[in-house]
Amino acid sequence: MTQFFDTLGFVDTSAARAGRDAQAHARSVDRADATAADGVAVALEQVGKVFASPRGQAAALRDVTLDVRRGEVFGIIGRSGAGKSTLLRLVNGLERPTSGRVRVQGVDVGALDEDGLVALRRRTGMVFQHFNLLSAKTVAENVALPLKIAGVPKAERARKVAALLELVGLTAKRDAYPASLSGGQKQRVGIARALVHDPEVLLCDEATSALDPETTQSILALLADINRRLGLTIVLITHEMEVIRAVCDTVAVIEQGEVVETGPVWRVFGAPQHGATRALLSTLVHDLPAELAARVQPLPVHAALPDGAQVVLDLRYTGESGGEPDVGALAAALGGSVRFLHGGVERIQGRAQGRLVIASAADARAPGALAALLERVRRHANHAEVLGYV
Repeated sequence: MTQFFDTLGFVDTSAARAGRDAQAHARSVDRADATAADGVAVALEQVGKVFASPRGQAAALRDVTLDVRRGEVFGIIGRSGAGKSTLLRLVNGLERPTSGRVRVQGVDVGALDEDGLVALRRRTGMVFQHFNLLSAKTVAENVALPLKIAGVPKAERARKVAALLELVGLTAKRDAYPASLSGGQKQRVGIARALVHDPEVLLCDEATSALDPETTQSILALLADINRRLGLTIVLITHEMEVIRAVCDTVAVIEQGEVVETGPVWRVFGAPQHGATRALLSTLVHDLPAELAARVQPLPVHAALPDGAQVVLDLRYTGESGGEPDVGALAAALGGSVRFLHGGVERIQGRAQGRLVIASAADARAPGALAALLERVRRHANHAEVLGYV
């Protein structure tokens, strides 16, 4: 609970402490102004984090380098235990990196003293997976609590709370208690509470994973609206690709403590480069139909195509240069006929993303022939891989 209060910027309100907080905030702002011209809100530079365990040291993060641009929604995705939550705790100063550097608005988080960390946490709001609302307090009182503890005058607190409840659509629930709220309404309270100090960066730790799909969409729509209205930088961690697709501008994929792929969401979804990314994307509805997936037999790219079999290729088109579907060019590259098995087009971030799954009886029975064939096909798609054979 202490760490929960820390992340919200809950501090004692003695005059001496208030003075130190103001000085620390001023120092932080000065340093941030000196480096904010690069347009980066959060920067991780070759960050590593090692924890002690009964079996020795365990590396949670390895050589992580990321830039989160000001005003964007940046998604971090990975399986359970990949290091996502550790990364977020480094950003708000709950953990310090073992190596490398974490900067928020130009300020080196690892170099901050306790007063500096308080100032940082007031400028980096936090939305949790579990709502952590105080059951004996109303919605308005829960939102106002960080301001009350920080010594903000009552009239100012009331104005701030009213504005935030309107922003998150809970004005009518201001006097309700948490027990009477739905999961989505509780998370809206959590979002309003995270915004009380007018943060520049909002950190969301699996903020929708405890919600049903419909409520998840409404919370994501709210976050997108807050991002647009306030110009707020949002860093969102999740294990669901659907969340990334719905709201994020940029995505980083973490696997076993390392960033294995990063880029605009439309590009990463349209042409995933790493196996971990493809595995996470396979949960989305545009994966292979079950009937087709059951027919496709695995085939390593260095193996030979069995006699009488047809190689199955997965081609992705992101709209970038060199990525125009051309049946004639594909047939020429394969040296044989092309059969279409599956395909479709969807829009991500306003960009058309195309996919074709094709089969061909190309001659790929000699050693290395399949790899050479794949290289030829890649000249006619933004991404191509061998799925197997039928």
